[in-house]
Amino acid sequence: MDNIRIQTITGQDIEKCRELCNELMALQKSLANIHPEAFDSMNFDTRMKKSYESAERSHVAVAFDGDIPIGYVFSTIDLVTEDHRHVLPDWAPKGGQGFYPDWLQLPQYVGCLNNLYLRLEYRHSYLGKKLLDIALNWLESFDDTKISLVFISNGNNGALKFYKKNNFLFSHEVFEGFITAMCRFR
Repeated sequence: MDNIRIQTITGQDIEKCRELCNELMALQKSLANIHPEAFDSMNFDTRMKKSYESAERSHVAVAFDGDIPIGYVFSTIDLVTEDHRHVLPDWAPKGGQGFYPDWLQLPQYVGCLNNLYLRLEYRHSYLGKKLLDIALNWLESFDDTKISLVFISNGNNGALKFYKKNNFLFSHEVFEGFITAMCRFR
């Protein structure tokens, strides 16, 4: 643990998250009890890279043990309009409410904590909390962003507990329980 450092990365450097992101997608599939097959098309290219490149604002922080990436947090901010309320990604199971709840007044800038992943052997070192704090500090540094969402895949009860413990509140079920949305206001 003496060689642990966290670094903000940009542009092509997000490739350092490729293996970690793919591990996260495999973990989510292994835990899912609702439509685990939906994760088959989810990987670094289809999820993280695509979101990073299309977002208005993106932020990635990577934890390293020496030179080896061991975890990361990826956040975005976008102007969300009514047109976004019922967008259905290709991978999404059909049915239920979309990513943005009916109670959310649109248009407005919305922060999204897209991914937070830490390899298993580092999970009880408070490194996950440090990565979360980095993401929240970035998300909450923008005056035009008053709400942040995190979307937790079904079956990932450890992540639900983690976000509840860190002042996220239940928002709504997405795609009939495939994802649980949690929110945090500043």
